[in-house]
Amino acid sequence: MLRQLILCWLLSLVTYANHVHWMGDYDKALQLAHKQNKLLVVLVVKKNSKMCNKILHQQFMNHPYIDTINDKMIAVMVTYEGKLSYPIEMYYTTVFPTLFLVDTKSEMFMNEPLYGEQISQKSLLQYFQPYLSKTKSPQH
Repeated sequence: MLRQLILCWLLSLVTYANHVHWMGDYDKALQLAHKQNKLLVVLVVKKNSKMCNKILHQQFMNHPYIDTINDKMIAVMVTYEGKLSYPIEMYYTTVFPTLFLVDTKSEMFMNEPLYGEQISQKSLLQYFQPYLSKTKSPQH
């Protein structure tokens, strides 16, 4: 009984956690970003990487900037091992995870990428701040 109670509690934490709504298909994310006139956030991760998992859980859940990213940007997560699923020459990296912020109109990086442990709450706030007020969500 106690086990079931703990399991239900953990499930509710995960269900109600505030997290980035990552897409898994680069091409669909790019099309959606174009259609909605939003910036594209690209996170390149490596399968079975402890660092990637750590940063995903510590920096992309339950922070004040998450809602703004979800509202004003399109986020996509791609795996290094899935090289054919995204333009690897554009998002080339040897450090995982790596975070890119892209203007979809010009297909130019808005900032220098953030690599590995550079991805922290403080650096993410600084990284996204200049663009959050400029990028507008479409009117419904």
